Amino acid sequence: MNSAESVTDFYKRQPGFANLDLPLNNTGIGHFNVFSRESCTLVSPYNRRDFYKTSLIIGRGKLYYADKWIQIDRPAMLFANPVVPYAWEPESAAQSGWYCVFTEEFIQHSERIESLKDSPLFKIGSNPIYFPNAEQLDEISTIFKKMMSEMNSDYAHKDDILRSYLHLLIHETMKSNPAQEFGSYTNASTRVSSLFLELLERQFPVNTVHTGLQLKSPGDYAHALSVHINHLNRSVKETTGKTTSAHIAGRIAQEARALLLHTNWNISDIAYSLGFEYPSYFTNFFRKHTGMSPNQLRTTTV
Repeated sequence: MNSAESVTDFYKRQPGFANLDLPLNNTGIGHFNVFSRESCTLVSPYNRRDFYKTSLIIGRGKLYYADKWIQIDRPAMLFANPVVPYAWEPESAAQSGWYCVFTEEFIQHSERIESLKDSPLFKIGSNPIYFPNAEQLDEISTIFKKMMSEMNSDYAHKDDILRSYLHLLIHETMKSNPAQEFGSYTNASTRVSSLFLELLERQFPVNTVHTGLQLKSPGDYAHALSVHINHLNRSVKETTGKTTSAHIAGRIAQEARALLLHTNWNISDIAYSLGFEYPSYFTNFFRKHTGMSPNQLRTTTV
């Protein structure tokens, strides 16, 4: 799988956007922008993005995920987060609506960040598709139009207004019906296994002692990919010959070795950064997978 698409990469593949002056910190802290769907490329390749995207899709097409797809045959709201890859293929020439893209830094600059990140629309494993009724569609369309108007204004505090509109957009969508009928692939095992391995690798490297692993167990990964844990375990074992747990443990042990050898972090900090509740748990884990304790590794390589 390709690496995650950045905001810059996203603009480069949009017709007429490549030469626009669109700084990554156009809101002071983070990036936000909103567009009409008529101005964007209609096909979105299967990939993971490192930004959030919220779209009102008006037009027929299909959305593809890890081991499933869904038919879009009426106006729909799509909420894409930086974890789960997806693809969009239109099936009708007429495509309209709006979308906004924004980065983690943009939503972090808000006192209400938790209400946004933990909402069902952006939380890992949540349903990403909602179908608004006619009244909700009018309200959502109005919010997008206000976003576009505000983006073009010179108001000094427009970024705060845009965040408020984003919150309003999410809550308005939550009043509508989530999608229920997903189709499945014949090659689901290969797709799920590939996505698991990519998602596992995206957890690393660990750069600070304050940012622990977000996904630690097979259950965490199954939830992130919106698949049943038995399906994930079966797919990974069938495709790679190793269990899901073995892949996770092996990658954590590899990262632990790198941190022990190439940082001056103490062992407690390394343990916590890798998701261990107690340093003793980490020591036992490391000894089991490498045959030596963390201290022994540091001592023997000095």
